[in-house]
Amino acid sequence: MKTKRELLLLALAACLPAAQAQTGKWPDKPVRMVVPFAPGGGTDTIARMVAPGLSQEFGQQFVVDNRGGAGGTIGTEILVRADPDGYTIGLVASSYATAPVLYKLPYDPIKGIKPVSMTDVGPFVLAVHPSLKAANVKELIALARAKPGSLNYGSSGNGSTLHLAGELFGQMTGTRSVHVPYKGTGPAVIDLIGGQIQFIFANGPSVLPHVKAGKLRAIAVTTPRRSPVMPDLPTVSDFVPGYLATSWHGMLAPAGTPKAIVSRLNQALSRILKLPILQEVLHKQGLEPTHSTPEEFSRMIADEIARWSKVMKKK
Repeated sequence: MKTKRELLLLALAACLPAAQAQTGKWPDKPVRMVVPFAPGGGTDTIARMVAPGLSQEFGQQFVVDNRGGAGGTIGTEILVRADPDGYTIGLVASSYATAPVLYKLPYDPIKGIKPVSMTDVGPFVLAVHPSLKAANVKELIALARAKPGSLNYGSSGNGSTLHLAGELFGQMTGTRSVHVPYKGTGPAVIDLIGGQIQFIFANGPSVLPHVKAGKLRAIAVTTPRRSPVMPDLPTVSDFVPGYLATSWHGMLAPAGTPKAIVSRLNQALSRILKLPILQEVLHKQGLEPTHSTPEEFSRMIADEIARWSKVMKKK
């Protein structure tokens, strides 16, 4: 029985044989892909699915290098300060855009990098404890307004995207709930099941198994449109116009990386993201494969940083 990694390599071998002849002199040695998080997490999983595809595309190994710590800023600094020769790239998550809000960074999150492409985007899920008398977002808002400060919501930590998603919800609905930070989403979900907190914004894989088991109730997703992966759930913006909070990943290179190399990486990602087996892995995480131009990704990063900065200033 072949593993998914082996199946991915076989699929790539069948789908991408012509690309290797077009790579020119680059790369002529292995390429490092920095992941600014520990092994086993969502970003690491995606990187380890994309890396074999790039290896097949270019005929050189793309090696995942996990450099976790400080909310992803340690690994990101390594990426930003690397030689811009195409032999160090990185895969980052949506926390890349919240880090400038939380930390005094030793690098410029816009000028210090060269975006390559997004790889995926997806919603967070707004889930509540089943005992809460809120079957939808409208009822949750009404409950929070009726009893200010009586509802607790959890997140994966102070300043995390999940924390800011809750903060934005409160600001846009005129409600006040108590934020309870945890060391990761897992402990927060456990306390939600136990009833210590009443609601949470979380990644789909963290809560959906518990929703199916009847231990939690999912009431909405945080993207502007319904998720193809969770089509039965309405959006928060159906009740709170303009609300938006997304989970995303994307590939970056150090500023100054040659445009030709960035273009080759971008084109390779476009082909890799169309592979059914990679799409299956992303869908299981509630994510949609998403390719973009470097310019589109650059604008999105700038917009995300500006948006979350406004949320924190109002806090």
